Amino acid sequence: MQKVVILGTGGTIAGTANDPSRAWAYQAAQLSVAQLIEAVPALQGVPLEAVQVAQVDSKDMSWSIWRQLGRALHVQLARDDVAGVVITHGTDTLEETACLLQALHDGAKPVVLTAAMYPATSPDADGPGNLRDAVRVVQESARRCLGGVVAVMHGRVWSAVDVRKAHSHALDAFDGGGASPLVALAQDDRSEAVWPSAWPTCGRFGWGYLEVNPPRVEIVCSHADADGWLVRAMLAHAQTSARPLKGIVVAGTGHGTLHEGLAQALREATQQGITVWRSSRVARGGVLAREGDEWPAVPHLTAAQARVALTLSLLGAGRAG
Repeated sequence: MQKVVILGTGGTIAGTANDPSRAWAYQAAQLSVAQLIEAVPALQGVPLEAVQVAQVDSKDMSWSIWRQLGRALHVQLARDDVAGVVITHGTDTLEETACLLQALHDGAKPVVLTAAMYPATSPDADGPGNLRDAVRVVQESARRCLGGVVAVMHGRVWSAVDVRKAHSHALDAFDGGGASPLVALAQDDRSEAVWPSAWPTCGRFGWGYLEVNPPRVEIVCSHADADGWLVRAMLAHAQTSARPLKGIVVAGTGHGTLHEGLAQALREATQQGITVWRSSRVARGGVLAREGDEWPAVPHLTAAQARVALTLSLLGAGRAG
């Protein structure tokens, strides 16, 4: 049997707490990925290989860690004896990493991200079940010749560009922004999940984009009294920064609408060569393009995912997702 390689990056799934009864008082990224595997009896005897890529709370995710992850994926996915890869991750930025990998991966083999809402020392730890499910998804999708990037959380398989954290602390914290999960995993061995004929198509841009230093892209939010002060402050700072501002994703109200004060500042940014994309601060629906749009709309992506997509676009990769 081909192996499943598990790449560890830290996160709550690898977190520990001194008092298991106070699950919220924990420190992320404490256990190795090998220790996570040992805690899942269902994975004993499964051909696995563990590689620790990083050990970080995912709120601190960075381009440099993505670069390390891309290098590891490039090596592991090229191996003939590897069916696919699982990535253990934190929940806070999982949607950004998933979107990035979807854009860069060639889609030949499955890459499955998983995470946990409760630390490993919690009596209700969800990490072991999610890790078990992620490995099974790699095995089953490889058997069905399904390649691409998905996320597995709480018994559901989500497309990499649909998945987003929708609840700050609930065990079932992820959804698809209005899209349905690709698969609802069976809860026992007597029933079988319904699988699609294909995963969503990958961008195929290649891991090499991670080897260059990214342009600075920031996110601003439209809200009551938004007068554009923050945009103008960024523009002023950009004149002296070693890494000048190149792009802005604006999380608009409703269907990507913007306060006129903010819109005027964004026009000034556009005149200075800054690329502006519009997303929405609303959880579901995204922003669909309409005739007469002043700035491009980013359908289906969260503002954080849109920032990843704009970064890749400024690097020449086209719009991700």
